[in-house]
Order: sequence, then C-alpha cells, then structure tokens
Amino acid sequence: MKKNNLLLQMIVAFILAVVLGGVFGPQIEVVQPLGDLFLRLIQFIMIPLVLATLVVGVASTGNIRELGELGGKTIAYFLLTTFAAVIIGLSTAYMISPGTGVDLDADVSAAEVEVTETEGVVETLLSIIPTNPIASMTEGEILQVVFFAVFLGIGITLVGEKAEPVKNFFDGFAEVMYKITGIVVRLAPLGVFGLIAPIVGSHGLSILMPLINLILAMAIACIIQILLIYSILVYRFGQLNPITFFKGISEAAIIAFSTTSSSGTLPVTMKNVEEKLGVSKKVSGFVLPVGATVNMDGAAIYHGVAVIFIAQLYDVELSFFQLTTVVITATLASIGSAGIPGAALVILTMVLTSVGLPLEGIALIAGVDRILDMFRTSTNVIGDASASVVIAGKDRTLPEKSPTQTLQNP
Repeated sequence: MKKNNLLLQMIVAFILAVVLGGVFGPQIEVVQPLGDLFLRLIQFIMIPLVLATLVVGVASTGNIRELGELGGKTIAYFLLTTFAAVIIGLSTAYMISPGTGVDLDADVSAAEVEVTETEGVVETLLSIIPTNPIASMTEGEILQVVFFAVFLGIGITLVGEKAEPVKNFFDGFAEVMYKITGIVVRLAPLGVFGLIAPIVGSHGLSILMPLINLILAMAIACIIQILLIYSILVYRFGQLNPITFFKGISEAAIIAFSTTSSSGTLPVTMKNVEEKLGVSKKVSGFVLPVGATVNMDGAAIYHGVAVIFIAQLYDVELSFFQLTTVVITATLASIGSAGIPGAALVILTMVLTSVGLPLEGIALIAGVDRILDMFRTSTNVIGDASASVVIAGKDRTLPEKSPTQTLQNP
C-alpha cells in the first residue's frame, strides 16, 4: 500500500502542478527550489549507486564469457529498439505533418539555440575511457564511470578468492546506496510538483499553439513505441504481462518525465525493476547503467519527427536515400547521446547535416524542446527497463508480497 500511495501522490502532485502552473503563471516559480532539491538529491546518489551496483553486477557474473553474452544481448536489444524508434518517429511525423502551415515569422521562431559541433566517432569512443576515474566520478561523467566499474568488476572476477574482500565491500556499499535511494524516492512527489509547475507557468499556451502538431507527433510516436514495441518484447521474450511491467515502472516514468534526465532517474529505475519486476541485481546493475548512457529511443523518435518537421517547414522533399541516411545516422547518434537534459537537441545537428537540411530550423524547435524532452526521456527510461526484463527473461524472481505478484505472467 505504501508503494501504491507513493505513485498516487506523484500523480496528484503532477496534476496540481499543471493546474496551479496554469492559474498562477510565472509566479509559480517560487516552488522551483523543491524541484532543485529533488534533482540535487538524485544527482547526489547517482554516481556512487552506479559504481557500486555495476561493480557487483559484473563481478557476480562469475566468468568473462557470461559477461560478454550479457553485454552482447544488451547492445543488440538497444540497437533494435532504437532502429524501430526512428522508423516510428518518421512515420508518425509523415502522418501528422507537423511542419505544414507553420509560420516561420511566428514569435516562437525567435528562440535561440547554440549549435555545438559533435565529436567524431573515434573521439567519442576514446572519451569513454577515463584518464582519471576519480575525476570522472567527481565531474559526473557517467559513461566513464561505467567503463571503470565494468573493468573493476572484471578484475575482481579474474583475481578470484583474493578479491572477495573488495567484492564484499562493493556489495555492502550497494546495499547502503539502495537504502539511501529509498529515502530519496519518498520525496519524489515534492520533486515532481517543483519541476512541472514552473514549466507550465513559464511557457503557457502562447508558445505551444504554433507548434501543437509537433508536440502531438512526438507524444503519439512515443506512445506507439511504448505500447507496441516494448509490450511485444516484454511479453514475448521477457515472459511478463505488459500491464505488470507498466505498473512496475510507472514511478520511474513519472520522474523521468519531470526531470528530463535518463541518468538522473537511474536510481529510481533500478529500484523499480528489482523490487516490482523481479529483475536480479546482476542484470539490472549492468543493463540499466549502460542503458541510461547509450539507449536513447526517445531521442531517436525525436530525431525522426524533427527531421520531417524541418523538411516540411522549408518545403524540402526528402528522397528514399535521404530517409535511409536519417534512420542510420539517428540510430547511431541516439546510441551516443548523453543521458542529460537537452542532449538530443545538440545531436540533432548531426542528423540534419547528414541530409542537408538547414540548421536554422532548430531554433524553432528549441522553444518547446523542454516539453519534447519530457516525452523522449520517459520513453528512454521505459526502454531501459524493458531491456532489463527481456534480458532477465524467466530468471526474474519477484519478492514475496510484491504488489505485482498477483499480476505475474498470464
């Protein structure tokens, strides 16, 4: 009941935030510190939780071959769902035509965005390797922390018995972080209210109306990805009722929608899949941290929708070859997106450049990017959770008296 009450409190907080944000407008920003407090608490536990759980997860595999199989399945799943996400984004945008009839001279087009050049493939891969793991943890470079944790876990596995004290330390450290995560999650309703209300109050309808079809296309595409792709994969390969899955991951999805950070939501995602969906810590400790940094299905959908929007905006007809280029580029770019707010907007420049579309179109999207980011981040997090369920398969073990126990496999 307590867990159900937390979800209910979060839903109520979300509704109140939307209503009060619409009523009070920019004045509602006085509650912003509540959202900032929750974000800082999430960031406070993120790096140590990822380090401890990933080290334990890798070390618990017992052998390098099993770890290689786990990693291979994880990357294959992420590539498959990301590829599907781009296709869904393009198809939905073509059906809704979000760029048709939009006035380029509208006030919202005055929004400015700084276009940052992206690193090359080689530079991106090299940047994953930390030159100073301690500095990486200090600076919050989560992909470098993941790299360090994986190799630390491999080292523990190779050393064997002599490394048991190190493994036991991280095992105990992980349990401590789980307990702290539980305390932080209790504050989620306040965080949701403090994050959503200022956004609603500051944007209002004036910025939404000219781009309502763009927002609608993004929302519909994300819903299709979640209800169709994830449901089929979870049911077919994860042996889990989709209703059970969505109920189990609902808290993380709401927090992802509010914070627009896949990495920031990671502690809650791990807690949900382990306690409510029965995924082992060995699987969740590996799949979820990796997914939070490389699996960006929501960003892939966003790239597909944005490309069609900008093409229609400038009356550009894309060829089949160009669309194929978008699918390939968006898939690879999304896999490399950082799990932080706004990263997909920067990566979009790479996708637009690949098919010769004007980068100026990004300025129009930037005005509502935070709203689009909410949809793509919640999709990212649900996708990560689905990966952990699918890879765990029949090996999931739900705790006794779990609220989802009665909804177990049909």
